[in-house]
This record gives sequence, structure tokens and C-alpha cells, in this order.
Amino acid sequence: MTGLRPAAGPGPGPSRGDAVLTSLPPVLRADTRLLILGSFPGVASLQAGQYYAHPRNQFWPILGDLLGEPLHDRDYSERIGYLLERRIGLWDVYATCVRPGSLDSSIRDAVPNDLGTLLRQAPRLRMIVHNGAESARRMREVKALGIAAWRLPSTSPANARLGYHAKRSLWREALDAAGVLPRGS
Repeated sequence: MTGLRPAAGPGPGPSRGDAVLTSLPPVLRADTRLLILGSFPGVASLQAGQYYAHPRNQFWPILGDLLGEPLHDRDYSERIGYLLERRIGLWDVYATCVRPGSLDSSIRDAVPNDLGTLLRQAPRLRMIVHNGAESARRMREVKALGIAAWRLPSTSPANARLGYHAKRSLWREALDAAGVLPRGS
């Protein structure tokens, strides 16, 4: 399984038998203007080695609707290429953690990614949108970097509090503010 390694044994940190999971690498270019920052990939994403791989996650359908492309029907590499062409990147707030299952509430022993490296890797970065509450816990750190930050509702299937259209509306507002939506959409 991609992103899985056994914990180091007894002592501080994960308890014996827990697996320490490793996040996916960032999807960025130097001209990335908007970064979508999740918490940590779920089981389906780690197994596939792809962001937002769970078939019920609304991420790809929402972005596809807003960008005018059926992204959920495309191959993963095409999806990523399409986002990068539109100056949109992807990453997660945690580099490693212990988490049985895919719920953010189950995350333990999390080691954060170094968000300070973002400005070196993507010097044109102007906005970060946090995909859900767990990611938004690092919003203060993002704002301290001088980057605008928005908290958006999670696209995870576990977030049933808001329906698809309500989520899409909030995501539209943020992507419009970032200047990454096609003209006339």
C-alpha cells in the first residue's frame, strides 16, 4: 500500500502495531496561484496514490463543474495537468499521521507539512483554500505567510451536513476570488 510504513515500536509517538501513514507529494508549479489544502489522504487516495480518489468524494465533480470540464471522467494525470494549467495546486496539511480508516477525527500523532516552503516552490501563490475543518486548523499559519486563506466545506463523503449545490456555491466563491475560474462562468 502506498503511504504506509510500520511504526517504530515502543516509546513516544505511535503505539506498537499502528501504521504511520505518509501523505502524497504536493502538486504545484512555480506559477501556482491557488492551493487547495486538504487534511490527509483517505484510504482510497493512499491506495491509488491520487488526491481525492474515493468515488463518492465530491472534489472532482465540483471542480469540474466550476472549471467547465468533466474532470471526474478524466484520467488522473489529465485531471492534475488540467488543474496545473489553471494554476491550481493540491497538498495536505499533514506529512504523516496514524489514522485507522479515513475520518479526520481519527488522525493521531500528526506531523505537519512545512507550509513555509510553499512560497519558495510557488512564489506566485496568492490564496489557499482549506478543504474542511481539519485543514483549516492551520489557517493562522497560512495567513502569517501573507497568503489569503479561506475555509471551505469538506468535499469528503463523510461531510453530509451540506448538499452538493451548497458546497459548490461556496467553492465557486473562493475560486472566483482566486481568479482561476474561466471567464463567463
